[in-house]
Amino acid sequence: MKGSIVITGASRGIGAVTAIKAAEAGYEVCVNYHSNRAAADSVVAAIEAKGGKAIAVQGDVAVEADILRMFETVDSQLAPLSALVNNAGILETHDRVENITFDRLQRVMTTNITGSFLCAREAVRRLSTAHGGQGGGIVNISSAASRLGSPNEYVDYAASKGAIDSFTIGLAKEVATEGIRVNAVRPGVVYTEIHALGGEPGRVDRVKDAVPMQRGGQPEEIANTVLWLLSDQASYITGSLLDVSGGR
Repeated sequence: MKGSIVITGASRGIGAVTAIKAAEAGYEVCVNYHSNRAAADSVVAAIEAKGGKAIAVQGDVAVEADILRMFETVDSQLAPLSALVNNAGILETHDRVENITFDRLQRVMTTNITGSFLCAREAVRRLSTAHGGQGGGIVNISSAASRLGSPNEYVDYAASKGAIDSFTIGLAKEVATEGIRVNAVRPGVVYTEIHALGGEPGRVDRVKDAVPMQRGGQPEEIANTVLWLLSDQASYITGSLLDVSGGR
């Protein structure tokens, strides 16, 4: 048994698929969700149907108290923590920088950056051998947008993911001698519901021809990469930013 894993934003998309695959790999799973309890419960049910153990825990990663409560719930209800996937993230409707409001920036940056920092902080406090932990892994979900910039769509989202790249590298070096490996996966355009939040549910089909492989990615392809990075097969990999983007 591999201990427990916290996956933020795990009620849908990449997070949901990662949760199911993590359970198949032997983890007890915390399925974190923001508001859609029914969707989170369905992920838990899918895990339990295959003999795994999972709990759904509501929590907004933009709220520190919610993060603390989530990790305390894992401490009391699941095996000792051994992994974290910082998957929760938001974007807003397509717009140019000249039109982006202060409130929008606060929402995007607090969820995408601050939430990942605070979740990682709580994970390190439990995983680090310097704190009596057994070590473990952290995978941050970044985006190819951090390299591409997402002009005329969501430069704020791209910038938040650029911060995640820097955070991944810095934290990896900070805890490298404490039994913790920290890496990031940078998906390209993937068939998930997040594009609807940007106001264009069909965005993947619109832009896929710009991808060298001429197709969008599937959530399973991202989840498989996350689980590989957390596995012993990636034991000498830390501080890496792994593009899973069809060559773009």
